[in-house]
Parts: sequence; structure tokens; C-alpha cells
Amino acid sequence: MLSSLPRTRAIVLIIQGNRLRGETVVRPEPDRGRRRAVAVLVAIGVLIVAAGSAVTFRGPVAPVPAAPQVLLAPGDGATGVVPAAPIHVEARGGTLTDVTLTADDGTSIPGTLSRDGRTWTASAAPAYATTYRFAGSATNDGGTVPVTGSFTAADPDQLVRASTSIGDGAVVGIAAPIDIRFDRPIAVADRAGIERRLKVRTTVPVEGAWAWLPDSDRGSRVHWRPATYWPSGTGVTVEVGLYGRDLGAAGFGAADLSSTFTIGRSQIVRADVRSHRMVVIRDGKQVANMPATFGLESDRRRVTRGGTHIVMGKSPTVLMSAFDYVDVPMHWAVRISNNGEFIHANPASSYAHGRQNVTHGCVNLSTANARSYYDSVLYGDPVEVIGSSVPLSAADGDIYDWTIPWEQWKTMSARP
Repeated sequence: MLSSLPRTRAIVLIIQGNRLRGETVVRPEPDRGRRRAVAVLVAIGVLIVAAGSAVTFRGPVAPVPAAPQVLLAPGDGATGVVPAAPIHVEARGGTLTDVTLTADDGTSIPGTLSRDGRTWTASAAPAYATTYRFAGSATNDGGTVPVTGSFTAADPDQLVRASTSIGDGAVVGIAAPIDIRFDRPIAVADRAGIERRLKVRTTVPVEGAWAWLPDSDRGSRVHWRPATYWPSGTGVTVEVGLYGRDLGAAGFGAADLSSTFTIGRSQIVRADVRSHRMVVIRDGKQVANMPATFGLESDRRRVTRGGTHIVMGKSPTVLMSAFDYVDVPMHWAVRISNNGEFIHANPASSYAHGRQNVTHGCVNLSTANARSYYDSVLYGDPVEVIGSSVPLSAADGDIYDWTIPWEQWKTMSARP
């Protein structure tokens, strides 16, 4: 039957990989309907061949991504910006390039770019009352957009400055408190926030605490002292982070403050008003036992105050004035309080050294002994006066820290 049917010669298109090839086949001629179907297939093949020799099949077409979004902090046009506030640029859906932050006078604020390139963060604070402008770009597959915008830092009416009695690189005694003074009064309600900005780091563990002492006529003050005397050789770093911060009613912080110092050898003076002796103990060993005379006990105003003083300073000669004399030069004078108490040489009182107390409150020594002690002292050395009928107190000057029991001292912190 098949051999009797008409035969048809046709080209069959075969796709192999990305190529299209044709083969000639001879088969019995189909009926008319089938011939139409074959004609359609041949036409499709011709169109494919006409389109090119390679055929590529693609999946769904991906949408083009949107351009990145740039976020600024502070926002564009912000005014009164606190300099301590965070400053950063974020590219959502993209990465940042060549970000800068520049003042109108050309001064730039440095910054760092995150590892993923999406965030730039300023690494310094802006100056007060200054306008800064952002620049740079953010890019992704959807395009590039500029980083642009500006802000103006606060222009405070009042600035608060802080100082400390221990300078950078100093070597101090084992009783030295860290004394931070503010040149304006700090409201009680604002002290806890400020205290959080005060940091003390030590090379060995040392228990200590901040305490706010009564304001002086120069402003507020806060002291940090250890629970017991410092360990000799301790390295100490103090950081006071105030710049650009709102300190409440007092104003804004004018500048940060820092100091790194070292605790020196241990030297303790034990001055006994009853035995009329002054003993010097250095690194646990007695190195001197000197005859002395102290304040006249029969006059309360002249009594050498009892308790732990500290060495506050020294001078080869000090002009002293008291009840019955004015500007009398005294030599090898070591100040131990702001109430007028010194340890110094006084040959005029040598008859009383080691025997009785006759001074106006100072500790008098012979010239040789006073010079020897003078040469050995450091700021912050403790001077423990024992046997006195009148204790050292806040009425006697700036530093009376060691007369306050430790448990009470801790309650004088502003932080809960």
C-alpha cells in the first residue's frame, strides 16, 4: 500500500545546541491537511533560519533596580546641631564613593567608610556655629545619585571649661585625688549626665569613685579617689568628654580634657602632735624621724588640724602672715592645706622642736630637716596628722578627701 502512494521530498530542520541544521527526507506524500501542517512547520523553520544561525533561549527579563536612596544625619538643612551628635551618611540599596564633609572655610571633617561601603561616619566633631556640606555619590546597577546636603552646628551662649590639678606626664603621690574643676556651677540635675562622661583607666585594678564636693567661688568640682591609697607604679589615664555636649543650665562643653600620669613611690608622713615628732615612711620603711613643733593647742584657731592632708605644692620661700606677723619669709615650705598649714623650716622655734607645740598651725622643723623633706615630696603625698583636738574639714580648704569615710564618699556620686 505505501509503495503505491506518491512520495514527497522535504527538508527537516533539526536544532542541535545553539545551531540549526537541515536534512532532506523522502516520505510518502501526506494528505492535503497534513501537507498544510508541514508547510507551516517549514515556514517557521525558514523564519528561524532567517533570524540567524544561532538560537538563544532566555528566561524572564529581570526588572531594572531603582537608584540608591541617600540618608543624612543630621538631615539636610538642620540647624542648632549639637556637635557631639552622630554624623553619618547611609546609602540604602547602594554603595558610597568619595564622601566628604566640608565647612564653608574649607575645613574638612574626616570620616570612615564601612566595609560594605554603605555607611560613612564622621570621626571628629564639627566646630560650633559652623555650616558643613556633604558631597559624594551613591551607586548601584540602577544608577548614581549625588550625596548632597548641609547642616549648621549650634552656637551656644555659654561654654563650660574643665581643668585638672594633675598634668599629663606627672608623677604623683599615693594619696593624690583626681580633681576636675568646672569654671561654672553645674546644676545638681545635670551632674549625673556629666559624670558619665568622666573616665578613669588604670594599669592595675583600683577601686575608686567620683564625689561632687561643694561648689567654690570658681564653680563646681568633682573628685575621684581610690578607696585606699593608690598602689605605687600605677598608670592612670583620665578622660573628660565634654566638647559639643549640652551640659544643661551651665551651657555647652568647650573642650575635652585628658591626662595620663603615674603614681610614684609610696611616702607617708605620720606627724604626732602629742610626741612632737614627724616620721617619714618610704615604701614601707622608716627613713626619718624628726623633732617638730605643731600648732598651739590652747588656741583652737592655731591647732594643726588632725586627719590626712596631702602635699599640694612646695616653694623654697613663702611669705607668711599670721596673727601677729606679716610677710615673714619661711623656707623649704611644703603646703599641706589651703588653710595656711605648711611643713617648713623655722629656726626661731627650734627651742620647741620635739618638746612642745607653739606654732600658728604649721609643722616647724630645723632647716636641715625641712630641706631634706622638701626635696623628697611629690604632689599627693599623704601627711597623716594624729593626736590633734581639731579635725581637718571642708572649712580648711580644697582637699580634705581622705577625711571622708569610703562608704560616705561613694554616696557623693551623682550617679545612682
